Amino acid sequence: MLLREKGSKPIAIPRKEIDRWIYTTCGYCSTGCGIEVGVKDGRAVSVRGTADHPVNRGKLCLKGIHEFEAINAPDRAGHPMIRDGADGPLRRASWDEALARTAGEFKRIQERYGRDALAVVSTGQIYTEEFYTLGKLVRGGLGTNNYDGNTTLCMASAVSGYKRSFGSDGPPGCYDDFDRTECLIAFGSNLSECHPVLYYRLKTALERRRFPVIVVDPRVTMLAQLADIHLPIRPGTDVVLLNALANVILAEGMEDQAFALAHTTGFEDFARTVSRFTPEYAEGITGIPAGRIREVARIYGRAGAAMAIWTMGINQSTHGSDGVAAINNLALITGNVGKPGGSSLSITGQCNAMGTREFSSASGLPGYRQLENPAHRSEIARFWGVDETFFPEKRGLAMTDIFPAVERGEIKGMWVIATNPMTSMPDTDRVREILGKLEFLVVQDVYFPGETAALAHVFLPAAMWAEKTGTFTNTERRVGLVRKAVEPPGEAKSDLDIFAALARAMGLGRLFPGEWTAEKAFDEIREVSRGRLCDYSGITYEELAARGGIQWPSPSGSHGTPRLYADGLFQHADGKARLIPLEFVDDNERPDESYPFLLNTGRVIEHWHTRTKTGRIGNLDKFSPVLYVEMNGRDAARLGIEAMETVRLISRRGEAEAVCLPTERVGPGSVFTPFHFAWGANKLSLGLLDPHSRQPAFKQCAVRIEKTR
Repeated sequence: MLLREKGSKPIAIPRKEIDRWIYTTCGYCSTGCGIEVGVKDGRAVSVRGTADHPVNRGKLCLKGIHEFEAINAPDRAGHPMIRDGADGPLRRASWDEALARTAGEFKRIQERYGRDALAVVSTGQIYTEEFYTLGKLVRGGLGTNNYDGNTTLCMASAVSGYKRSFGSDGPPGCYDDFDRTECLIAFGSNLSECHPVLYYRLKTALERRRFPVIVVDPRVTMLAQLADIHLPIRPGTDVVLLNALANVILAEGMEDQAFALAHTTGFEDFARTVSRFTPEYAEGITGIPAGRIREVARIYGRAGAAMAIWTMGINQSTHGSDGVAAINNLALITGNVGKPGGSSLSITGQCNAMGTREFSSASGLPGYRQLENPAHRSEIARFWGVDETFFPEKRGLAMTDIFPAVERGEIKGMWVIATNPMTSMPDTDRVREILGKLEFLVVQDVYFPGETAALAHVFLPAAMWAEKTGTFTNTERRVGLVRKAVEPPGEAKSDLDIFAALARAMGLGRLFPGEWTAEKAFDEIREVSRGRLCDYSGITYEELAARGGIQWPSPSGSHGTPRLYADGLFQHADGKARLIPLEFVDDNERPDESYPFLLNTGRVIEHWHTRTKTGRIGNLDKFSPVLYVEMNGRDAARLGIEAMETVRLISRRGEAEAVCLPTERVGPGSVFTPFHFAWGANKLSLGLLDPHSRQPAFKQCAVRIEKTR
């Protein structure tokens, strides 16, 4: 019984008066939760989960609960700014002046140095209609081939792996597979902190029906504590483990041979390769006992339906694309593609990383079309009314290659949209020097100042989530509607309006005739996607609002598609998936005498990416206000480091200070730190690139730990 003093009052949460609730979709991670924004006197004052939404069923995570506060942050950018001279301060400017300066500099750079001397670096957080508009402007107007998004930092390996295995990007499974699976393996995925609503979906499924959960992660995460089996793998060795699992499945006859022979190619070469990856061989590399590898392989191989999920623990590696292909191999040899409960499902990072993959034209052309395909170039040229010879015949530089090209003097101007490379890119001290070499940098974002925005020659203030209307696509390919709830601050404009206005300032207004709106862009998306894998042609805003989103492909007359490849037909020309033999080359940075610890990085539940939004929300920031490092208690004792003592993390690239948390969540010789802080993890990270996806290896980095005093 709780006692209180006589006359005292219990704590009560004050009721907020709301004028109206506006339906929208959450703007943080890729889960795609239905959310309603409470508006009072034209201001967002609350949010709540949408009770009947098919994704979250009324639940929200800590970030979603406080999302309205990101709109009301005191440092929202409300007017354009221009820097006079190379070193002058940024001053307030009109939109006409800022757009004219930007258009003039873009023209000057491209006329003097060539079209590709201008680079465009986008995001995963604007609406699909805005991605499509930007892609149309860049590919059909500016003509630079150095155009990419920061989704290269998180999802490029998943994209690459899907393309190599299945012939196209596109996660094949869905959230309902949690309710139908007989076995779940999670690779490098901490759902409880990174995707809490999916963790709730998994927990709910387990309460209804027990099935084995296996977690592969170097760290004892909350998800690992839930698991029936935890495999504390050595970072960067996932391909070896996956090959060994396949080895056992084939050796013991647990494969679905009928499915593999009917729907895949390359079986014999694949089987020959994995025959060398015995559990005993894998044990020496991965640190996982051979007997445990056999146990896991039998659980997965004997399940009637088995599901694998993963996030950055697989993707952010020099073997990221191979790791995804290896997960797909496992699904293909057991027939776990396209059926209820059987899937290889990448858990996407940002709220609209799928939208940029589908329609931004960053790595190709809209609708999963390829620049390398002449027919695809011709189709889009006709649709946009441009000369098809204007399109390059292959993709240009990825984001991670764009910055070294600036360093080499090949790129002179850059347009950065809704991303913060001064925190998100590896080796950030080097990134600062690189950005300083640009003749012209324009940053388009919702807050000012910011680490990257502070370096801009022109700053363009943008509207954010719930200040404009459009769509997001989530992990399970569900297109969700985001409705405008409030007006943006000051003179800030939607990204779509900025793109169209810059096009007009550059004399490219023909690309966006009349009044260019989100609805017009969406109509073009519906048409340009017709008949493609990511078919939006049967989707309308009205249906999205009524049904809580629709999963593509959704051709006219359909009601969406929960799973891809249920018919056994894949996107390669012959209709078959590829089983890909994968060798392992250990090219990771490993600890040595000078740098004896292996650093791993990840998210915490309170923060989002570079804290651009969550760092401005008191109720989130106060629970995780500073950089910390988890260190095994035995290592801490050996170095004489006590709990909450400040230490210095030092790599070959830089150093950062952090509060030390001795723990058993990491093993001896390993340390963990969140990546969210501008003065932290990415000053240390290595940034070696996956050869297929060009995604950086954020999670393998050798460091030493020193006491600060």
